[in-house]
Amino acid sequence: MLNKTQIRYCLDKMGEMFPDAHCELVHSNPFELVIAVSLSAQCTDALVNKVTRELFQKYKTPEDYLKVPIEELQNDIRSIGLYRNKAKNIQKLSKMLIEEYDGQVPKDRDELTKLPGVGRKTANVVVSVAFGEPAIAVDTHVERVSKRLAFCRWKDSVLEVEKTLMKKVPREEWSVTHHRMIFFGRYHCKAQNPQCPTCPLLDVCREGKKRMKGKDVNEH
Repeated sequence: MLNKTQIRYCLDKMGEMFPDAHCELVHSNPFELVIAVSLSAQCTDALVNKVTRELFQKYKTPEDYLKVPIEELQNDIRSIGLYRNKAKNIQKLSKMLIEEYDGQVPKDRDELTKLPGVGRKTANVVVSVAFGEPAIAVDTHVERVSKRLAFCRWKDSVLEVEKTLMKKVPREEWSVTHHRMIFFGRYHCKAQNPQCPTCPLLDVCREGKKRMKGKDVNEH
C-alpha cells in the first residue's frame, strides 16, 4: 500500500485536477438531499437530477409524499432503477421523519441510518453536504479509486475502506477528499477505460502500470 507521503501526493494531485469537486445531486435542503441520495443507488446523478427536477416541485415535505398512493410515487420515479422499492422507502422514511423527528432530517449519522433506505454512505453524504460535518462517503467511485491507488487492500469491505481513509486523510479534509475522489473516479479513473496514459498519478499507481503493460488486472 502507499505510504503517507505518496497518499499526500495523490490527494494534492486530485485537488489540482478537480479543485471545485462538489456534490452533483441538485437539492435545496437536507430533506431533498436525503431523497436524492436514496434515489441515486445504482443510478447516475444525472438521471436522478432529471427526475428530481419535477419531483421536488411536486413534493416539498414528508407529508406531501404520504398524500399520494404508492403507485403514483412509483410512476413519478419510474425511470430510476429499483423505483418500486425506492418509492416504498421514501414513504416509510417520510412517515418516520414525521413521527419521530418532527418532520426534520436528523443531523446525527446514527439517527440517519435508522431511516428506511438510508445506509451509511447516504448518511455520510447528508452529514457532510447538508450539515458540514467531516465525513467520507464510500461510493463505487471512492472504493474503486482507493483500491486502484492502494490506499487500502483489494479485499477490504466498504466499511474497511472508509475507516482506512479516515485514518490516512486529515479529518478536516475528509469531505473535500470524498468529492475529489468521486470526480477522479467518475471522470478520469473510470470503471471502464481509465485514463491511465494521461494520469498524473501513474508513477505511484501499481494497477495503472499493469494496465499500461497490457496485463490483466484482477479488481476483485
